[in-house]
Amino acid sequence: MTTLIESEEHKSLREAVSTFARNHPRTLGTDNKHFWQAAAKLGYIGVNLPEAYGGGGGGITELSLVLEEMGASGNPLLMMIVSPAICGTVISRFGTEEQKRVWLPPLADGTRLMAFGITEPDAGSNSHRITTTARRDAATGDWLLTGRKVFVSGVDIADATLIVGRTEDARTGKLKPCLFIVDRDTPGFERRPIDMELNAAEKQFELTLDEVRLPADALVGDEDAGLLQLFAGLNPERIMTAAFGIGMGRYALSRALEYARERTVWKTPIGAHQAIAHPLAQAHIDLELARLMTQKAAHLYDAGDDMGAGEAANMAKYAAGEACVKAVDQAVHTLGGNGLTREFGLAQLITASRVARIAPVSREMILNYVSHQTLGLPKSY
Repeated sequence: MTTLIESEEHKSLREAVSTFARNHPRTLGTDNKHFWQAAAKLGYIGVNLPEAYGGGGGGITELSLVLEEMGASGNPLLMMIVSPAICGTVISRFGTEEQKRVWLPPLADGTRLMAFGITEPDAGSNSHRITTTARRDAATGDWLLTGRKVFVSGVDIADATLIVGRTEDARTGKLKPCLFIVDRDTPGFERRPIDMELNAAEKQFELTLDEVRLPADALVGDEDAGLLQLFAGLNPERIMTAAFGIGMGRYALSRALEYARERTVWKTPIGAHQAIAHPLAQAHIDLELARLMTQKAAHLYDAGDDMGAGEAANMAKYAAGEACVKAVDQAVHTLGGNGLTREFGLAQLITASRVARIAPVSREMILNYVSHQTLGLPKSY
């Protein structure tokens, strides 16, 4: 029942975050550093990180709840998906004691951020084709990292980037994924902004790593853990993206409902007409259903069921992406011409809502996953 009915503690957390976010100026598309720091001081940014390292001791369940309520108030924080959810989780689960001591407290209190680099120009959905490689310098024990990454969020404001590379297995000769912490000022680590039409505070970057020399302790976790460590970060990424989409959809829907109650044509509020009311009701239903699957995925992940969480996280991300796009589209349509004005702030969501559909994995790849992994159909790729 815990995935169906929220505890009083979670309800209180939702209310507190919602009140906090509503009382802050809307930040979508603008600098949100002040909002990030204010949220961190209240313990919201690091709510999923271990108490021993300054976090709240919660899990992805609590962190996704926080992000959803921020989004529903018009203040989504994209870097919450990356810094505490992906990077913080990976370091918490697999990092050395030194890595935990250095990184987790500042990630929790918001004084430091970490970006995450996995996507490459020729390796989007297929992580097995990643060509960023790391090799050992036999003389020093250092790692030498070479490759390219694209669509990496917030590199300019992050103190370091968690880079997914590949190392050669000495026993088989095959390449396996490994994770490295690369400080932003490391020689050979270059970034170039990608010119996006997406209006977001967090910018996108292409990264170039040219024989970047890293100390031996830059490697996170066990060199032989491979995909286990990678998916420890990717499942929270999907869950948090779902929460991001649900929050955005709820915000758009709330603006549309407010307008539909007040806008009067022929002496009747437009919300009284089924042509307006029914699509908004359907958008609400879709968002609520997506929230249920997101809660299930978060609970499974926090319970340590990585396999179950993988399936649920993909489904949650799919459902939330679809629900978000439909809610935003219907909200804009409800407002008519006003839906495209700056005054109502919905037009920019048309582009932003697509993110929940295409990142971090496309809906088509999720359908591939479900058809193959869940339904047992032959693999198509």
